[in-house]
Amino acid sequence: MRHSRVAARVARYGLALLLLSCGGRQSQVDQTQLDLCGCTPSAPDSEDFRHNQKHVPLPDIAAQNITVATMLTWPQTPVPAADAPRSGRELQLFHIGNAFVQRTFEVLSDCDIHLEISDVADKGAPRAIAEIPSDGEYCQTRQNFQAQLAAHNITIGTNQDLGEIDPALPIDITGLAFEDEPHSTRGSALVKTIWELHPAKVTLTQ
Repeated sequence: MRHSRVAARVARYGLALLLLSCGGRQSQVDQTQLDLCGCTPSAPDSEDFRHNQKHVPLPDIAAQNITVATMLTWPQTPVPAADAPRSGRELQLFHIGNAFVQRTFEVLSDCDIHLEISDVADKGAPRAIAEIPSDGEYCQTRQNFQAQLAAHNITIGTNQDLGEIDPALPIDITGLAFEDEPHSTRGSALVKTIWELHPAKVTLTQ
């Protein structure tokens, strides 16, 4: 029995070394595969800005084709109230068929998967944010996205990680417009708008 425990430890150690040697294209990643459909938020819903407005199903309506550049032109109005219902553009469904995901990680406070997206692969390109909620109806999207990234040797990290993807990967995104509040943890300095696609469904196209 003792020998079997030692062998198991050696095997786990060897696996850890193999994972580290394989590397990846994120500058920092959590090498532990996350259970993307079993995440427990570290903060209560009441601390999440407009939580109920972000955690909704995508409507069964026609999506309008746009680009990230389109999102960057949307007027940034005064910050909505913390309990403001969706209105105006936020009731519209949008599709970006040719974008690049530059950065991604799971936000521990609410378990949403955060993506920074741009129109081109250049690492200095201006970005917007899309997010995949933790709700059960998005479980399949989250798992598919995780598997697609794994095919590129990329593991979804958490918000302790930088999560930068280099080179950026092409992605297709469909989601509802959402106006967030400015805050320091929204994303990198290259995020140039408080408008997001949130909730969103995504698929890597390469």
